[in-house]
Amino acid sequence: MNEKYAPLFEDLTLPNGVTLKNRFVLAPMTHYASNPDGTISDQELTYIAQRSKDIGMVITAASNVSDSGKAFPGQPSIAHDTDIPGLKKQADTIKAEGAKAIIQLHHGGREAVAELVPNGDIVAPSAVEKEGTATPRALEPAEIEQIIADFGEAARRAIEAGFDGVEIHGANGYIIQQFFSPFSNRREDEWGERLRFPLAVIDKVKKAVEKHGSNDFIIGYRFSPEEPETPGLTMKETFELMDALVEQPLDYLHVSLMDFHSTARRGADTNAKRIDLLQERINGRIPLIGVGSLYSAEDVAAAKATDVPLIALGREMLIDPAFATKLKEGREDEIIRLIDPAREDRHGIPEQLWKIILQMKGWVPTKAE
Repeated sequence: MNEKYAPLFEDLTLPNGVTLKNRFVLAPMTHYASNPDGTISDQELTYIAQRSKDIGMVITAASNVSDSGKAFPGQPSIAHDTDIPGLKKQADTIKAEGAKAIIQLHHGGREAVAELVPNGDIVAPSAVEKEGTATPRALEPAEIEQIIADFGEAARRAIEAGFDGVEIHGANGYIIQQFFSPFSNRREDEWGERLRFPLAVIDKVKKAVEKHGSNDFIIGYRFSPEEPETPGLTMKETFELMDALVEQPLDYLHVSLMDFHSTARRGADTNAKRIDLLQERINGRIPLIGVGSLYSAEDVAAAKATDVPLIALGREMLIDPAFATKLKEGREDEIIRLIDPAREDRHGIPEQLWKIILQMKGWVPTKAE
């Protein structure tokens, strides 16, 4: 191994005492590969097995905690006890490679797809119109409480399935972020207190872990730092969120960035990188996972040089599932950085996602056709 990559293979102990074998995290990626009923497919198990080797922690694709929150076809479900047998196979597949298995808990809210949810009923904190999407129905207070309970029940199922932890999906404009955002939450009742819902979900998950799990069960939280809408989340609101999250019983935070080195848009020094601003705010109180357009060994080394504790790889692990192994074995010159449309093995990418990739030029780097 080239010594400049050695820091990426140092272990890290989380706040709950669990040790990760290295600093690599497989980012949660939508793969459209679960069975039509949301149970785990054989294709999905093959996909995740290829991408778990020599990774410290693997986070699965967003798994819907209730039927009302399904946001894309082929999405895995953790909404029913009947999902547990398949989820157990998924957890076992990941852990067989020596990685910690984390399942991401998700509800789409206004981003759910009408064709995929009961009665086409799209719900959100408030009935706010957004270009390109149907105007959702505002949730009743009892429905809000039910969704919070659904997150807790999903955590129980994750424990029963043998996962090492859960990641609460509070990013990418889904329901938890919708409650925190001034754009999508215009409520005038108690749920208009925008931190209330995220903290209630964390509390419900933690109580489920206390009842059904153990002290070494990992709880993480993913967030997006800003929104393009006005009013919308800026770095100012994100700092407030960070201050609240570091006081919670969490084991890591995971910032969702398209570009690891992106700079702030609003609410902070716009010349400063978001990753640096967040690390300064967190001040070492909880590990942070950084992610975003890291495709090469040099990209990952530069990201680690920012002192971010953990680095997640998403699209690069789609392209080359053996990225971490090649780096570990000193074969960084063999890392594949481009999608090859002619590859017979499709880079180990599930069939439906492969079709989507080939239709979406620019989504990942590709060889010239």
